[in-house]
Amino acid sequence: MHQPTMDFGYNPPTGPRSMEKIIPSFFSSDLEKTLNIASNGFKSIWISDHLNYTDEFRLECWTLLTWIAAKFPQFHLGTIVMCNSFRNPSLMAKMAATIQHLSNNKLILGYGAGWYEEEYKAFGFEYPKIKIRTEMLAEATQIMKMLWNKKNATFEGKYYQIKSANCEPKPKTPPPIMIGGGGEKFTLKVVAKHADWWNDLSRPIEEAKHKLKVLKTHCVNEGTNFKKIRKTMTARIFVDKSHSKAQEKIKSMGLYIENPPIAGDPVYITEKLTEIAELGFDLCVAVLEDFQNKEDMKLFSEKVIPNFKPTENNYVT
Repeated sequence: MHQPTMDFGYNPPTGPRSMEKIIPSFFSSDLEKTLNIASNGFKSIWISDHLNYTDEFRLECWTLLTWIAAKFPQFHLGTIVMCNSFRNPSLMAKMAATIQHLSNNKLILGYGAGWYEEEYKAFGFEYPKIKIRTEMLAEATQIMKMLWNKKNATFEGKYYQIKSANCEPKPKTPPPIMIGGGGEKFTLKVVAKHADWWNDLSRPIEEAKHKLKVLKTHCVNEGTNFKKIRKTMTARIFVDKSHSKAQEKIKSMGLYIENPPIAGDPVYITEKLTEIAELGFDLCVAVLEDFQNKEDMKLFSEKVIPNFKPTENNYVT
């Protein structure tokens, strides 16, 4: 029997998310318990980068990732995804090189152009149009790669400049740059030209096929190799021993949206993730919506992940 190939990562919350009600005083212990369970099957941990939606409890992405790196050295570490606008790319290159050095080359740098306008304005960041944000993203990826690989790096861009800059210690293994987003006109063009990995949200299969086709077209136009870009997907997952209970849960929460969760029993979840794997996506970053319910993490780890063969990807560029 054919066994589909896929790795699994886990994206824990940094603050309230859907049905999750974070208790600040218990958050670190809750997270530690959850990550201990995730050690059974999950290969990587991924942290989102938001400062705040309103006035809720929310931890900063890079600081939390560093805490996880120190306490759970067995995991690869990813950001999903860092907002380019929040940190200068030359500083980001230095931060990434540092954690790559200390974590024994375990970092995947997920990077994006940013999207939440209210967050930008609340924290005093300018919010340019999407075309400009993606142009800035493209320059940022070039600067980071240059700093990781060259001495006395100089870059004169439209938005960013560096002059005779040195990032020491340079990473022995530069972290893969994973660009997130499915924007067909701008984002996927940057993916085709500059990314090592691409991350998209789970979608109906025909929509996912279309996004892959658009990305492939951009690769042809940019003269890059479509096959060398690792395709990854973030999926919101509700898993329950009872298929009907999982379905009812998302109905009651009003989660039938543009990119709906995958909800069902382990057999159904496995079938849907197999369809995704067969398109060429070989890493699923799972968002298990109920952070306090450790049973769904155990169920996913014990009844879904073993149905897939791990990739031979060594998580380097």
